[in-house]
Amino acid sequence: QVQLVESGGGLVQAGGSLSLSCAVSGSIFSINVMSWYRQAPENQRELVADISSGGRRYYADSVKGRATISSDNAKNTVYLQMNSLKPEDTAVYYCYLKITSRITFASRDYWGQGIQVTVSS
Repeated sequence: QVQLVESGGGLVQAGGSLSLSCAVSGSIFSINVMSWYRQAPENQRELVADISSGGRRYYADSVKGRATISSDNAKNTVYLQMNSLKPEDTAVYYCYLKITSRITFASRDYWGQGIQVTVSS
């Protein structure tokens, strides 16, 4: 069984910074993709950033230059650092991971519970 626990959201003023964490626990053989998505009210969920097992990073144009995705493999944790925050960054942020089970060696998609980030103007 695998669990994802997000932390670090909250209220921040425009121009400020925030760091989100997603800690993974359970029967993990490997983590193949680590991503952050977000969903604003009345909008579709969108990919913010991801990092592959090979270290390739992707950033959405809306956050490029302001976001950094990183991981600590020893802690099975993925981070999203956001700087120069804007009101339009306000959303519920979700971590997403594709994980191979140490028990079955099958890969599955896992989502965090979502964490609110609110940027005030």
